Amino acid sequence: MSSIVTAVARSAAHSFSKPVVPAIVLLKGLGVEGDAHLGVTVRHRSRVKADPTQPNLRQVHLIHGELHDELQLAGFNVAEGTMGENITTRGIDLLGLPRGARLHIGEGAVVEITGLRNPCAQLDNYQKGLTAAVLGRHPDGSLMRRAGVMGIVIEGGEVRAGDSIRVALPALPHLPLERV
Repeated sequence: MSSIVTAVARSAAHSFSKPVVPAIVLLKGLGVEGDAHLGVTVRHRSRVKADPTQPNLRQVHLIHGELHDELQLAGFNVAEGTMGENITTRGIDLLGLPRGARLHIGEGAVVEITGLRNPCAQLDNYQKGLTAAVLGRHPDGSLMRRAGVMGIVIEGGEVRAGDSIRVALPALPHLPLERV
C-alpha cells in the first residue's frame, strides 16, 4: 500500500477539532496557513504559558487514519480532524518513524518529524475515555503515546487529500520520538 494523505484540516481558533478543508498551505518555518498554531515560536496555549519564546516544534500535527479505524471499532466517534490533526495519513507508520524523518508530501511540501503528540485532557473533554484509548505500554512498561506526531515545515507547499507521501530517514543513529 502506498502512503497517502487522506484529509487535511485547519482552524484559526484554538479549538480541539479542526474542520476538514479541500487543501492546506504549509508555510516554511511557520506551519499551516490560517491555523492557530502557525508561528516560529510556540502557539499551543500550555507551551506559551510555560515559555512563549521557545521554538514551535508543533507546527503540523499528523495522525494515521488507522488510529481512527481502531478507535471507531472501540466505540469512539472520531474521524479526520476531530482530534485536532492537520494531516491525516494512511499507509505509513508515523509512530515508528525516528526524530528527524522527513515526509515529502505532494509536489513539494516537506515536514520534518519532531516528536510525539502528548495526549491531554482535551481528549477526554471530547469523549470520555479517549485519552486512555490513545495511551498504552511498551513491552518494557514505558508509556506509549499513540495520538500522532508533530512536525515543522521544511519546505512549503499545498497539501490535499490524495497526495502521496515519501519518507526520507535521517542519518544514523536514528533517535526515537519523544513527546514535544
